[in-house]
Amino acid sequence: MNLFKEFFAWWDSATWGTRLLLWRQGEEVGSDAQGNQYYRQKGGDRRWVMYNGDADASRVPPEWHAWLHFTTPEPPSEAPLPTQPWEKEHVPNLTGTAYAYHPPGSLLGSGDRRAPAPYEAWRPEE
Repeated sequence: MNLFKEFFAWWDSATWGTRLLLWRQGEEVGSDAQGNQYYRQKGGDRRWVMYNGDADASRVPPEWHAWLHFTTPEPPSEAPLPTQPWEKEHVPNLTGTAYAYHPPGSLLGSGDRRAPAPYEAWRPEE
C-alpha cells in the first residue's frame, strides 16, 4: 500500500516523481519547526516545500511563506526576518480537527446554548 501511495498520493507524502525532481534539480535551503523542508531549483527560480505529514498549506510559517512566494529573496535559514515581541508562535489552521475552536453556543461546543439574558428577539414593526 505504501508503494501505491508514493506513486499516486501527492496529498499524503511525496510521490516518486517529486523525489526524482528533488534528487536531480533540488537544493535544500532549510526547514521549519514542524519539520517541513524547503527547496529551490539549482540554477532556476522554482521554490517548493516538502511537508512533514499532511500536505496542508496552513502549516507553512509566515517567513517561509514569504520566501516561497518571492516576497523575500533569501530563505529565512540564510537571512532570518526580524521578530517583534508581540508576535505569536505560528499555529496551523485547526478547522476540521478535534482542536478546532467552537464558540459559546456552538452546536459542537459544550455548555449552555441559550441566548444571553438581555437578549430580546427582533419583531418586525406592524
